[in-house]
Amino acid sequence: MNSINTSAYMPTEIEVENISKNKIKVIAYPFESGFGVTLAHPLRRLLFSSTVGFAPIAVRIEGVTHEFDSIRGMLEDVALFIINLKNIRFKIRGDEDKVVLNYSFNGPKEIRGVDLENDSVEIVTPENYFCTINEDAELNFSVIIEKGIGYVPSENIREELDADYIALDGFFTPVKKAVYDIENVLVEDNPNFEKVVFTVETDGLISPLTAFKNSLEAMYSQMSVFNGLLDIEVSNEEESEAVSVEFGKLLQSIDDLNLSARSFNCLDRASVKYIGELALMDEAELKNLKNLGKKSLEEIKQVMEDLDFPVGFEFEDGTKEVLKEKIQDLKSEKNEGEK
Repeated sequence: MNSINTSAYMPTEIEVENISKNKIKVIAYPFESGFGVTLAHPLRRLLFSSTVGFAPIAVRIEGVTHEFDSIRGMLEDVALFIINLKNIRFKIRGDEDKVVLNYSFNGPKEIRGVDLENDSVEIVTPENYFCTINEDAELNFSVIIEKGIGYVPSENIREELDADYIALDGFFTPVKKAVYDIENVLVEDNPNFEKVVFTVETDGLISPLTAFKNSLEAMYSQMSVFNGLLDIEVSNEEESEAVSVEFGKLLQSIDDLNLSARSFNCLDRASVKYIGELALMDEAELKNLKNLGKKSLEEIKQVMEDLDFPVGFEFEDGTKEVLKEKIQDLKSEKNEGEK
């Protein structure tokens, strides 16, 4: 093998090994020395921080004023009741991001996760123990379940709740375990290439393979900010360097905006495929899109504002027409490719 290379070796092998229903190994190789950990470490962090899950963020218990209280006729005190509640994994059945669940139980009864399942939520951990109430007890409580990513401390949730709710730390990630090992692998006569072995385990809210794919999508999405560099034109002069940045992110798909499913589906049905199309619209045009509600409108406006291309952006003379042509060319190329 030539000891001097002009580009990094491209890994070619990928394997997925199913260990159990919610646990897999993902194996990729061969990487140049040092490249394995460079890719594996951020992927591991994204597995925990970017994978969408559901969690109880607040509970209201009849007759209880704080988390250190007790409930008449219940074996557990409120603190243990809350710990057990957090260990039960909920999954919202529909497209909603938040649901409020109301429960009422009469004793004697040992309550488990399965007893909390209803039309609004699926319980992924049906056998998990919750609490026990005696024959004289009546237990009435409400739980707020929300969709999210990562971890949100109760302090950030408390101010949005009614006074009679107890805020809970939100543990949204469905990923229980994400570790990687770097092993040496032989390529021709060089033993210093690397094999990355990921072990991923989830709690059952989603499959570990889906979680791994989500982390990849999150990485690609975050890296897409640099796509604009592809549209940078550099001209070298004797005494100066002129750099002109064209449209960059405006020619990216609306997939990269990470909109809610409701907002994305509305734009998709209206054949809005690229971010630049939103920048070309004014607010009145957006409002006229079929089934675009007020919440979705505000979400889109905020996202575009964050990109520094607010809805109704004022382009320089001639730029607007060029952008329209580029977007039309992209759509034409995509349509040709799908034929």
